[in-house]
Amino acid sequence: MIFEQFYLECLSHASYLIGDQTTGDAVVVDPQRDIGPYLEAATSLDLHIKYVVLTHFHADFVSGHLELAEKTGATILMGAKAETEYAMMPVRDGNDLSLGKVRLQFLETPGHTPESISVVVYESADAEPYGVLTGDALFVGDVGRPDLLASLGYTKDQLGEMLYDSLHNKLMQLPDNTRVFPAHGAGSMCGKNLGTERSTTIGIQKQLNYALQPMSKEMFLGMVTQDQPAAPRYFVHDAITNRKVRHTLSETLKHADPLTAEETLTLMAKGQILLDTRDPDVFSMGHVLGSINVGLEGKYATWVGSVIRPEENIIVLTEPGREIEAMTRLGRIGYDNITGFVSGGFEAFPKEQITQIPRLEASILPQEGKFTFLDVREPSEFALGTIPGSRNISLKALRENMDDLPKEDVIVFCAGGYRSSVALSLLTRAGIKARDLRGGYAAWVEAQPKTETQLS
Repeated sequence: MIFEQFYLECLSHASYLIGDQTTGDAVVVDPQRDIGPYLEAATSLDLHIKYVVLTHFHADFVSGHLELAEKTGATILMGAKAETEYAMMPVRDGNDLSLGKVRLQFLETPGHTPESISVVVYESADAEPYGVLTGDALFVGDVGRPDLLASLGYTKDQLGEMLYDSLHNKLMQLPDNTRVFPAHGAGSMCGKNLGTERSTTIGIQKQLNYALQPMSKEMFLGMVTQDQPAAPRYFVHDAITNRKVRHTLSETLKHADPLTAEETLTLMAKGQILLDTRDPDVFSMGHVLGSINVGLEGKYATWVGSVIRPEENIIVLTEPGREIEAMTRLGRIGYDNITGFVSGGFEAFPKEQITQIPRLEASILPQEGKFTFLDVREPSEFALGTIPGSRNISLKALRENMDDLPKEDVIVFCAGGYRSSVALSLLTRAGIKARDLRGGYAAWVEAQPKTETQLS
């Protein structure tokens, strides 16, 4: 058996290539939309990708199933409850797929979504499984949140009850030494407590996973639905897109044109968004009036999907040579309304279109007065401590909640300075005079006078 995990840090997303050396047949499970890594691996290992499996309709990224099917002729497999516009082969509890000496067995494990499946992997004639690919049903240290499809016809309690049954009656019935390979890791918003390890075992999760401890179904529902982070605005868009026939990523990128600064400014005047992907400190020292800053070095796609609507047209501004990267990462979350990229980058714009908003330093931050301190972290972060007197509006909710903010003298901050730059660009675009804090709340804490106890 050939078994490879591919991990995409920026989306905390794991996908898998499973192949049989005796036949050369292979399957890819939960692929990202830019499929180059799987094609390269298959070529180097002398494999033919014959199948592509989606464990469920992912909400946090657009899967590469259509791209792989077009490129390799692979058959798409999904749970029997999935309804799609494209051709796919439904699988049900106990269905087997033979690659040769490698065998896959499917389990219907609804709860995160109603069509969710898990894939049990057997090598040769082994009686016990090598591992199980759990999609978003079971993570390291957590389970899939059951509240993401509430707006699409299911309540979180309905899905939560399904999830409880899937975990207790199916996944936890596998042998304890069965390896667990989830579709996401720490940083994903598909759960609230995901661990940093890329794999685990059923036995370890029985011991350590809070959601797998002995409890009633009612207790389970209360535990897994509380304190979930607010989902980014693009999640519903992606869950719907993954059901549909759509353009492939290569088709999307093919239609993104190089634009002059003059063309960009004209399109911005018509409502298109200039997305500045440079570092927040660079952005603060000079940027185009009205642009939105989401830096490539952070959770770029997730935050773009949190503050820009899927239907809004985007023009990308990057450091020279990073245009394709920026647009590809937007394509991964189904943001295909990319008009193009700025040819010549930031330097192409005339000086009269540039503004500067240098970041405030924590050591000279005003402690009192007419300023409004705006904390754009999540409510759970805010509850653990903030700058005294601050108001909390999470970055995900900021664009819809600016109306009652003062029009000037706003100081915005987050944990370390990345989200505050995004927030600052949104505020100034809306005509609010604001500054942000370099280093965020962490820098403010560090700048506070130390007590004798702390010094000792």
